[in-house]
Amino acid sequence: MGGNKNKSPSQQEKSQNKNKESGKKEKKKGQESKPDVKLTINENEATKIIKNSKVITVFELAKQTNVKVSTANTFLIKSLENGLVKRFGGFSGHHIYQPVSS
Repeated sequence: MGGNKNKSPSQQEKSQNKNKESGKKEKKKGQESKPDVKLTINENEATKIIKNSKVITVFELAKQTNVKVSTANTFLIKSLENGLVKRFGGFSGHHIYQPVSS
């Protein structure tokens, strides 16, 4: 049932020129590169951030320490086991943690 539509010569020429141009990718002047996301967390910095906040989420910790969300989540789970934080609220994996006052 139906095949490819035959393109007119001008359409074929345009598509060939488009393919040649798409091979080159230039950076625009105003564009910034994405920030480098680390795979390891600086534990001293993360502990300081946790202690200075009333509550913290995985996403907030990841943003402030510039690490992946999975790394921040692992750190918060370890902190929960060590007694540095307690689970305050949240649901379905999106928990809110609160620092334990010593």
